[in-house]
Amino acid sequence: MAAKPNILLFIPDAMQARTVLPGSPCLTPNMDRLAARGVSFRRAYCATPTCSPSRASLMTGLLPHNHGVLEVEHVRDYDQCVLRTDKPHFAQRLAGAGYGTGYFGKWHVERTNQVEHFGWQVNGVKSAEHVKNLGKGDAGSEPVDPARSRWVEGPVPGYNRVLHYGVTEVPVKDRYPHYTIDQAIDFLDDHRKNGGGDPWCCCVSFSEPNEALVVSRETIDRYDLDTIDLPANRTDDHSGKPALYRRQKEISREVSDDEWRMARACYYGRITELDLQLGRLIDWLAESKQLDNTIIVVTSDHGRYVGAHGFDAHNCGAYEEIYRIPMIVAGPGIAQGAESQALVQFPDLGPTLIELAGAEPIETLDFRSFAEALRKSEAADAFQTAYAEYHGTRFPLCQRILWEGDWKFVFNGFDYDELYDLKNDPGELTNLAALPEHRERVDRMMAGIWKRVRDSGDRTILESHYYSMRFASVGPNIPASNP
Repeated sequence: MAAKPNILLFIPDAMQARTVLPGSPCLTPNMDRLAARGVSFRRAYCATPTCSPSRASLMTGLLPHNHGVLEVEHVRDYDQCVLRTDKPHFAQRLAGAGYGTGYFGKWHVERTNQVEHFGWQVNGVKSAEHVKNLGKGDAGSEPVDPARSRWVEGPVPGYNRVLHYGVTEVPVKDRYPHYTIDQAIDFLDDHRKNGGGDPWCCCVSFSEPNEALVVSRETIDRYDLDTIDLPANRTDDHSGKPALYRRQKEISREVSDDEWRMARACYYGRITELDLQLGRLIDWLAESKQLDNTIIVVTSDHGRYVGAHGFDAHNCGAYEEIYRIPMIVAGPGIAQGAESQALVQFPDLGPTLIELAGAEPIETLDFRSFAEALRKSEAADAFQTAYAEYHGTRFPLCQRILWEGDWKFVFNGFDYDELYDLKNDPGELTNLAALPEHRERVDRMMAGIWKRVRDSGDRTILESHYYSMRFASVGPNIPASNP
């Protein structure tokens, strides 16, 4: 009987899918070499574009309305936005199957940071107190060069200063991601010596490249600012789209093209610094002769705009830049050097890893294993839909999103809906939802959203028959039909 595979999860925060596309200006040599050994999913999506609920969905395989964490946990009172502890986590299933488990770095799923309660036997969670102060303007502890930094001080008076990007003299080896990998390698080395031959699952998670875009000088000097790309849709005027999007763009109205280039260079640089840490892990696995029996996953909880649509961060809009994420999976029994167009999701990872490990499944209707798509390229045909929900961050709102092949429909509970043809309009500049020739598609995709709402028990909007809430293109009772 073949040995159970080890599992390594490498999870940056807010990493766009396009940063690991072939020809990307972002320097990721170790992610590239991992892709050469595995499958790169080009249509991977998160379930919500916010840290805490997205990470809780990974752990539980549930949509946010089912696991209870609707937005970042630290912005609500202690009895709100609380993880429902009766829901099983994939790490608990792996531990029950004989895996040694360790979690290192950013947690940000619930308030206790006691990951031992959720299947992680070794706790290396970063306290990250500064995360709670980001909304107050905290820039973290690293000093930055004022000449190569930008502070957000507007666009109107009355807001605290917030660091947008900056360059630090603190070298990569003295910054937190390097320390996180030191902890992870210590765990792996101890398990190799004392684990009795049992398999392991190690998760290394980061705050980078999110938050203030602080990068080491040694890294930023690898990028030529004059050649940094600017997103073609940065000038999007959001006409025919929710008014909130136009309001959001006003925040960045004073950011120049050169400042966006610097912000993007710092963003790419932070990813390059994480890529260096991934290389340390891969090299250690190779040296310890465990690489061939280890499933390695590189993915992210959500993306970030960094100038796309004239936005930054990831708290407004339903655009691909914040929903589409990298998903690279390599290891035993997995196709090598392959690209897949299967629509897979961040929370699908739990059921997938459970299946690959031969552990007890978690019964859930929200997400499913894509293990078959790791083995056979033709299995992508069975993965042509994806679904997400958003509840807002600090400012509540309601969005439900359905992808069907190259089409994306956004149901907005606060404004008119959106429909995008991603094949012919990858920048999502033209909202087609109001055009009569697309009414049939809008109705069908809205019925598809209602099916997800029914199947997942999303009572908040399922029970919206009240007369002031009847503004969807079709109502909750309409059955879904095939595309």
